[in-house]
Amino acid sequence: MAITITEYRNAVSWNDSNTLFELEINHPTLGWIPFTLDMDDTGTDIDKDALRATIGTDFTNVTQEAKDTKQASIVRFTRDNLLEAEVDPILSNDVRWAELSTEKQNAWKQYRIDLLNVPQQSGFPHDVTFPTKPN
Repeated sequence: MAITITEYRNAVSWNDSNTLFELEINHPTLGWIPFTLDMDDTGTDIDKDALRATIGTDFTNVTQEAKDTKQASIVRFTRDNLLEAEVDPILSNDVRWAELSTEKQNAWKQYRIDLLNVPQQSGFPHDVTFPTKPN
């Protein structure tokens, strides 16, 4: 059964349709905790409809600058994870690197450069294309 939240504070809407909020809720077991209310989330632990109704119009809207900053952070985080999980194990391992042909080494070098250049794409941070990992 979903928990009904009756107390919240500091609600901030992150989209124009007001279906994505960051706020604090007074959880009956955990007390005051940060919470993301996403009306598209299929989780059933919190009664989202009741919480959204409780919030009503008592929230602030995030500025476009804040949205851009958050999205840029998400893209950079994704890029950094790709570098750490995919590129570093190849480029920093002398044995694995030496086993690659020159063509493969160049492909991995270019992949790393392309990942590092993601923030320079003209659509950054909302419209970016991540490069394809070499085979």
